[in-house]
Amino acid sequence: MRTRALGSTGPAVSALGLGLMGMSDLYGPADEAESIATVHAALDAGITLLDTGDFYGMGHNELLLRRALAGRDRDKVVVSVKFGALRDPDGAWLGYDSRPAAVKTFAAYSLQRLGTGHIDIYRPARLDPAVPIEDTVGAVAELIKAGHVRHIGLSEVGAETLRRAHAVHPITDLQIEYSLLSRGIEPEILPVARELGIGVTAYGVLSRGLLSGHWSPDRELGDRDFRASSPRFQGGNLQRNLELVRALGEIAEAKGATVAQLAVAWVASRGDDIVPLIGARRRDRLAESLAAADLELTAEDLAAIERAVPSGAAAGDRYAAHALATLDSEK
Repeated sequence: MRTRALGSTGPAVSALGLGLMGMSDLYGPADEAESIATVHAALDAGITLLDTGDFYGMGHNELLLRRALAGRDRDKVVVSVKFGALRDPDGAWLGYDSRPAAVKTFAAYSLQRLGTGHIDIYRPARLDPAVPIEDTVGAVAELIKAGHVRHIGLSEVGAETLRRAHAVHPITDLQIEYSLLSRGIEPEILPVARELGIGVTAYGVLSRGLLSGHWSPDRELGDRDFRASSPRFQGGNLQRNLELVRALGEIAEAKGATVAQLAVAWVASRGDDIVPLIGARRRDRLAESLAAADLELTAEDLAAIERAVPSGAAAGDRYAAHALATLDSEK
């Protein structure tokens, strides 16, 4: 596995990372033993960047990661943790809290659940509109001075917030959705991140499964599956988006690859400062996506992909309206 520098101030990490959210939450039931086996397979393949959140399954994801890392060399793994999202016992979303006292409290609980002495990258999951970003970043900076955190990241924030945060303390990376179907970072956010030396960890590279090549329009989704309310998975939007996937499939077949591999490789091709996060919950899906690391896209390939799925081609927003309204990156 090749490595990439995570921004100008961050660690070297594997060229692909593993996102663990789906192993605990938001995509329907997952098999815990298979999830842990998938983390092990990722580590054995050379993946060093593991992304979790304290609100994924209300702590379940961090505890799962702790079990998965038992017996492994902690110093060879970069653990990224998101914090700040508030939920009730039934999983409902209650907003965000990024007050300095809350930041330190969340960190204390994450350290305990993870069973580790430090968090490598700590980031608010969303911008808290009630708290200046300077205060939140300042609190994480204090955790760095105390040895509990090593780097600061952000998630789903816009260019101006990036500048304000970076002026307080160097920001290692911005975690944000980026895929063939979600290219909103290209006009302004990505150029500012590059100007400031901030890396990008791209989530949703397979657009919640739309670009996996395995999605069926007849698939039934449970109430606790995020995609049941996602505009891109509804009615005519879904049909249009699957037409785009079929066009990609023709390009992938000509390359001897799968749609998923083509989609992951496209994100990786956008720059050495971008690390795609694979959201695989099973070893077979992980193995498929990992093969993208060896898929070289020529200029002709990239042009063909652009013709098949030009920027803005996706039907439907990437989040439902109420969730989209919480994204500083969309303002």
